[in-house]
Amino acid sequence: MLVFMLKRLGQTLLTLMVLTFIIFTLARMTGDPTPLVMPSEATDEDRQFFREQYGLDRNLAVQYVIFLNNAAHGDFGVSFRFRTPAFDIVREAVGPTLKLAFSAMLLAILIGVPLGCLAAARRNGWIDRFTSLFASLGQATPTFWVGLMLIVLLAIDFPLFPSSGYGTLAHYALPTLTLGFYAASSIARLTRANMVEALKSDFVHMERVLGLSSASIVLKHALRNASLPIVTYLGLQFGLLLGGAVVTERVFAWPGIGQTIVDAILYRDYPVAQAAILTTAILFLAVNLAVDLIVMALDPRMRDA
Repeated sequence: MLVFMLKRLGQTLLTLMVLTFIIFTLARMTGDPTPLVMPSEATDEDRQFFREQYGLDRNLAVQYVIFLNNAAHGDFGVSFRFRTPAFDIVREAVGPTLKLAFSAMLLAILIGVPLGCLAAARRNGWIDRFTSLFASLGQATPTFWVGLMLIVLLAIDFPLFPSSGYGTLAHYALPTLTLGFYAASSIARLTRANMVEALKSDFVHMERVLGLSSASIVLKHALRNASLPIVTYLGLQFGLLLGGAVVTERVFAWPGIGQTIVDAILYRDYPVAQAAILTTAILFLAVNLAVDLIVMALDPRMRDA
């Protein structure tokens, strides 16, 4: 088990190193932030002082080494726009994003897993056909369009929920539905496919012969055997929810990390963009590492993988 954990940790650290280079390079490719940050009446001397103050006058290799050294100590620099530590801005934005992602993930599990199990247990019935339609619609419909339609229906035509903002439980409703819709459809499709295979197994036929109830077979035995790919996919889906939150947060003016990344890129605020994207990547890798450990606990054979 220790070897497995060290191996996964090493892969995670290597991935982070590659990501730091990609994030640093892409941030610089957006152009010089000086014209956007400095006022129009600033002199050439003022602009040059700004570049020197933030190390933008140095070559990219030196800037990258400085960025790595500072990031290793949790220092991502000072925001060009707000003149405050970049990580403080990101830290305030991470909370709303994680809350939104967790609520969407919970909704997706509560809808997708039971729906997939019922569809597999009642193959070719109306619930199975409904699940197929639900999964197809959820995976084919753009997230931003779902968000806009929910705003029109549930915030304008029928003003049940606020269309934007953050703070109360009512503000979670529309963004959670938007993010959870796609995730629930994907989970339902995957759960159904794996449950169908599990219900065809010899041990299930034996349990039917022994007279076990259908509910006991589906929930206690078949679902457990079908859970490994589902758990793995849930980890991946959570990472996708963090990424998908960029669009959803923009639609609902949600003050999360997605909104922060978009604003930082538009203003070429390198420190904030780098801190936000790297923080998102670390969260994604941490979730995947946790999923690997859960899968290993469910299936000891994975320890030798």
